[in-house]
Amino acid sequence: MRLGIFGGTFDPIHHGHLIIAEVMMEELGLGRVLFLPAGQPPHKLGRVITPVTHRLTMLQLAIHDNPRFGISYVDVRRPGPCYTADSLAILHQEFPEDELVFLMGEDSLHDLPTWHEPERIAKQALLGVALRPGVRVDLEAIFARVPAARDRVMLVPVPLIQIAASDIRRRVAEGRTIRYQVPLLVEDYIHRNGLYRAPTPVLRDRSSRVAGV
Repeated sequence: MRLGIFGGTFDPIHHGHLIIAEVMMEELGLGRVLFLPAGQPPHKLGRVITPVTHRLTMLQLAIHDNPRFGISYVDVRRPGPCYTADSLAILHQEFPEDELVFLMGEDSLHDLPTWHEPERIAKQALLGVALRPGVRVDLEAIFARVPAARDRVMLVPVPLIQIAASDIRRRVAEGRTIRYQVPLLVEDYIHRNGLYRAPTPVLRDRSSRVAGV
């Protein structure tokens, strides 16, 4: 079976993630897609990330009605920064009979040569790349720097979905609606647990308040 691996912080999971996973599953003939939430992503060491318990719960709520979606806890159960190359090695041990397909956006493919051990990533998994309008990657330039990626990249057009987790966090902090950007159960969880709310300003009037993350 081809097994899709969809890594991300998922802070929070939103409909854009879900649509991309579904389209990639169909177009690449994936039997399942495992969402791989990051514990401490190495490229976001300086940013405050929502505790993993909340991110996992939101992810569970978002995919509960799709039997072909699942969650891998590989990265959240080990300490320190987690690198994709190491995660894929562990997943190979867990699913030795499956062909792994690592799902990414075209912008991530552009940055692949700068990732930790990109050659090892390309050798362990096919790369399913969601094409995004306005982003064009020179594949030959990528292959020159990551030779193992040659003949391992599969490009998939996906609908243009202009939803970003950072925008969702900002909208919640500003008291604005996020309905239809995240699943209803996720929206309810965010509000019930007070996630992404802006801190209460001290000795400042409303006009000087700066909200968002």
